[in-house]
Amino acid sequence: MFSTKEMPSPQSLFSAYASMAGSLMLFRSMANDLIPAPVRSYIGAGIRRFFNSHSTSLFTLIIEDTNGMSPNQIFDAAETYLSTKITSDTARLRITKTPRDKHPTLRLEAGEKLTDSFEGISLLWTFNSHGQDKNLQAPNDITTLSPLKTERHYFELKFDKTHRRKIINSYIPFMLERALALKNEERALKMYTINSSGCFSGKWESVNLEHPATFETVAMEAEAKRKVIEDLERFLKRKEFYKRVGRAWKRGYLLHGPPGTGKSSLVAAMANYLKFDIYDLQLANVHQDSDLRKLLLTTGNRSILVIEDIDCTVELPDRRPGDWSRNPSEIQLTLSGLLNFIDGLWSTCGDERIIIFTTNHKDRLDSALLRPGRMDMHIHMSYCTFHGFKLLATNYLQIHTTHRLFPEIETLLDAAEVTPAEIAEELMKSEDAEVSLQCVVKLLKRKKLEEEENGNGEEEEEEGGGGKLRAAKRLKVQAKKKVAGMVTRRKFVGR
Repeated sequence: MFSTKEMPSPQSLFSAYASMAGSLMLFRSMANDLIPAPVRSYIGAGIRRFFNSHSTSLFTLIIEDTNGMSPNQIFDAAETYLSTKITSDTARLRITKTPRDKHPTLRLEAGEKLTDSFEGISLLWTFNSHGQDKNLQAPNDITTLSPLKTERHYFELKFDKTHRRKIINSYIPFMLERALALKNEERALKMYTINSSGCFSGKWESVNLEHPATFETVAMEAEAKRKVIEDLERFLKRKEFYKRVGRAWKRGYLLHGPPGTGKSSLVAAMANYLKFDIYDLQLANVHQDSDLRKLLLTTGNRSILVIEDIDCTVELPDRRPGDWSRNPSEIQLTLSGLLNFIDGLWSTCGDERIIIFTTNHKDRLDSALLRPGRMDMHIHMSYCTFHGFKLLATNYLQIHTTHRLFPEIETLLDAAEVTPAEIAEELMKSEDAEVSLQCVVKLLKRKKLEEEENGNGEEEEEEGGGGKLRAAKRLKVQAKKKVAGMVTRRKFVGR
């Protein structure tokens, strides 16, 4: 026990406190007068960091929206990725939609937090935004500086500091890859073409690709579709394989068959399936081999280059010595230039490219265009079969089972050559299934009659021909139906 003489009086304690408080206020006032504000701020931040480092195990990554004048790819990826992690607990969100977007987009609003996890690690995301001043020169007085208020956006990512290496080396790359996949799913596909107004500009012009064709709607045989899809999937997965064997990461397809058999629709279906842009190259608008090279250099990766009607688009000088004896200025786009574009050194100027030729007459093409390595798959688009007709009937008339006219139509299809486009035109004449199918029957009967009349005329010219020519023609039609949609895949290993 202390005696009362040893205990300080309340008056002395209050006096000591007042003296200490006054001294602290005097010291603070002197510090404010003598120490510049930036130095005080720096010292305060250092003290806070010192105590925070000893009081918490959290580590914070700051992800700003820009890196100087360039956009920060990690910030863009985080914004896309976190939109898929939004829950009902989030109080405030930003919602946007542009004319090209398929669906509205949700983004975090400033100050909002969101949790995520990666391999058992808890992650806390915070989106922050605040203004900052930038001094810009006034336009009329170079000596005057005027402040311009801008807005700075950044994410804060907090996690246990013991997982720092895993988050930076694994989680961030995972987020970038996932964000890229999401953007590819949502982005609007483009179709590019070159200006045909006169002089060659060497620039592509684009519009949104809104063609609705898919593999489900293209009137091809199921087996042919399966082979094409499998080949496309294999192509996408073989980046390292192409690199290992020393080949450009590209694939060539030749679509051949009569007009109206769905070649253009198949191209659109491939683009929609792969999420690839389309570059429609009209060779008639390309004047020289050098122009072709310029166009190649400006096409993007993950794209499909289409050259339609290659047999009649442009007259390409062949590679015979006689053709090279002309004045070089007269030689415009040559076959050798096109071949080098497809399979030469210039073909390596991009990755994940698909090149498609279409033709109505495969037999007219130079054999150099058809060899493996240039056209790896040959896809025959033939006349409509009964399988293709049923698919069209499902798409146009919503007939998912059968109809009383189907047997008659199947018989007529075996005897007449008619394209899927012609069938589709008849199915569009009425939403009434009975009316539309009757139109199809009339079309097939008319086609059959025309073929029989043509066959009779040829038989009369053929002395002693009898019914052999007609029978031969009927067998020819049936053979064409059997190979409808036939796919020939070229092996490219060990070329």
